[in-house]
Amino acid sequence: MRVALLNNPSAEDSCKQLLTIGNGRVPVDKSSGFISFPPNFCNLVSSKDELIENVFPNMIANHKNKEWLRERAILATKNEDVDGLNFAIQHVIVCTLHSFKSVDSITNEDEATNYPTEFLNSLDVPGLPPHNL
Repeated sequence: MRVALLNNPSAEDSCKQLLTIGNGRVPVDKSSGFISFPPNFCNLVSSKDELIENVFPNMIANHKNKEWLRERAILATKNEDVDGLNFAIQHVIVCTLHSFKSVDSITNEDEATNYPTEFLNSLDVPGLPPHNL
């Protein structure tokens, strides 16, 4: 886990809190089914734009700095949330955007009609990038 690699007491605390949540050791409110985070767990924001600005401050000046980027991440539970955040971040940076599309091939010609290209391109599989980057 990257949090553990920073050799930073604050990062170590965050790592322990994440493990506690991930291992299901945080008490669950029986009426709502929700958990309560400790007060020092995170900084709450009211919008996606505020989240991006807090994690990537002064992005226009720093977006080409690999060291600066390496120290930052926004975690999300769903690919569609990650795609939305990436889209919003890309629109903050003024530069030429490029589109990279996946290339598919089939191993058995008889199976070609079972999986139309449009269907394959619409899949959002965890662990794999989307068809259109």
